[in-house]
Amino acid sequence: MNFQQLRIIRETVRQDFNLTEVANALYTSQPGVSKHIKDLEDELGIEIFIRRGKRLLGLTEPGKELVEVVERILLDTQNLRRIADQFASRETGHFVVATTHTQARYALPKIIQWFKADYPKVHLSLLQGSPREIADLLASGQADVGIATESLDKVPELASFPFYSWHHAIIVPNGHPLLNVGEITLETLSEYPIITYHEGFTGRSHVDQAFADAGIVPDIVLSAIDADVIKTYVGLGLGVGVVASVAYDVEQDRSLELIPVPHLFPANTTRLAVRRGTYLRSYAHAFIEKVCPDVGEDLIKAALKTQNGAE
Repeated sequence: MNFQQLRIIRETVRQDFNLTEVANALYTSQPGVSKHIKDLEDELGIEIFIRRGKRLLGLTEPGKELVEVVERILLDTQNLRRIADQFASRETGHFVVATTHTQARYALPKIIQWFKADYPKVHLSLLQGSPREIADLLASGQADVGIATESLDKVPELASFPFYSWHHAIIVPNGHPLLNVGEITLETLSEYPIITYHEGFTGRSHVDQAFADAGIVPDIVLSAIDADVIKTYVGLGLGVGVVASVAYDVEQDRSLELIPVPHLFPANTTRLAVRRGTYLRSYAHAFIEKVCPDVGEDLIKAALKTQNGAE
């Protein structure tokens, strides 16, 4: 048994049992991948994968349990390297934060600025993606920290903590009729075409649920994954925008106006998440404590030590 065999088992699951993709991801040959799998099965005396001819279709029952152990072994191997790096060079390293466009653009700039000032020798990578992609990056070990509003608290492998709460708001061009309405209702809003986030992004589910609960079908004419695109098309007069209130900039969005409507849609909570069982460097802990100062180091460390949400 060797680490290459374990990496191949893990990658086979990640690549949906496509051995060609496994070979490409690990920079090896497909016959080599197949041989490693067969050698490990022979050594253990079990079949790890369900087969149809030469194709792999899924995991056998023992294979499902084995993959969990493989994940823990490879995670702990990564932790060994991180522990060594921590004590060999405390102020240097590579820190990866995965987040959405909205958080990267509006919520994180001051925190990133602080981090780079305090840890100038740490190379920070900021990856942008959907909440689901962020969760996958964390689970696969490709990101150290993830920040998003959706998905992160629903993955057992991740421990998540509240960053901040916010509401959706309405944005309209200067002089829009909605600016003259007293208290805007969902019925009033639904009289206009709406531009908002794509499903699965930035609290879109709360917007949909509010309309559904009111028995209203809104005319959503355009959806996008970030607020800047939404504001662009609102500015062109294509519709009324429903965006995160933090995405409105008084200086940059002078042609638009923000209408707070906390009574229309439920509050959203943006969360920071890390993979359970991961050893994080001191600068990663400092970043987390900066983002979530009310959580506390002890709670963070306790959450990191658990596996798959188990206490």
